[in-house]
Amino acid sequence: MKYRTIGQDPGTRREVSVLALGAMHFGTGTDEETAFAVLDRYVEAGGTFIDTSNNYAFWVNSSQGGESEAVLGRWRASRQVSADVVIATKLGGRPVAAGMDFAETAKPENIEGLSAKVIRESAERSRDTLGVEKIDLLYAHVEDVSTPLQETIEGFAELVADGTVGLLGVSNHWSWRVERARAAAAAAGLPGYEVLQYQHSYLRARTDRPGRRSPVGNQGFVSGDLLTYLSETPELTLVAYSPLLAGAYVRADRPLGPDWDHAGNPLRRKALDEVAKETGATVNQVVLSWMIGGAVPIIPLVGASSVKQIEESLAAVDLELTADQRAKLDSAN
Repeated sequence: MKYRTIGQDPGTRREVSVLALGAMHFGTGTDEETAFAVLDRYVEAGGTFIDTSNNYAFWVNSSQGGESEAVLGRWRASRQVSADVVIATKLGGRPVAAGMDFAETAKPENIEGLSAKVIRESAERSRDTLGVEKIDLLYAHVEDVSTPLQETIEGFAELVADGTVGLLGVSNHWSWRVERARAAAAAAGLPGYEVLQYQHSYLRARTDRPGRRSPVGNQGFVSGDLLTYLSETPELTLVAYSPLLAGAYVRADRPLGPDWDHAGNPLRRKALDEVAKETGATVNQVVLSWMIGGAVPIIPLVGASSVKQIEESLAAVDLELTADQRAKLDSAN
């Protein structure tokens, strides 16, 4: 396994594996026995970065979420997991009531948001469910423009100050909002967001199509603007969710939708297939290796519903692409 440091402050920064494991479906789509087996194999291979959220997976059981955190809490307790294993969770996107679907939670009034009250109550609930004294990394899950930015900043900072949380992160926000929040926190002498989580893969998504929460684009997708921001701000870390596009690279029954329909992606897919053939690796492994070793290093966040799947992803960590192979992948448009 390979590792990198996230965070800048000596008191909160952590060393994590360059491949993160997503626990979204643990306790719902993936039964607990299988989830434990995947977690055990990941940690056995040196994996130390596990991701969840307090609203996973509300859309499966018509709940408010929490099933994934609960499975991780039971796994930690049963395995006496080392403090070296970093567990990240999120708040702000939990439905205000059970029984809602994705369309309903796209409306701001139907999710809990990022008020100081929600931040405190959600963090305490997650801490209890996970069975931890301190949440290693806590993300603001989705935008909340109805709550004053200063209130959100101060709410998260209080959690860091009292030892409830270590690092702060942000997910699915416009990059200009991230920078505004970080600047405001710095001006007030408060901790700011240091880890960013967005959807990203080798194939490029269209950012001009309306998103679930915005009519002018999907702020959940990595854009050129965000990559430029990251390259100019190396103290930030990008964690990329859905790097393997829910199996779309290798499964004909998982076609990509209109968000991926543009002239550049067939060319990128051709380059990807060629590099996979050259290396003898799977397409999925090439995608993960490309992310991990790129000019802007990215921590891919992979899901797994079987030990076989997590083993395929783990093998990508040791795949070294040549300079020519990277150039071929990067130049395909």
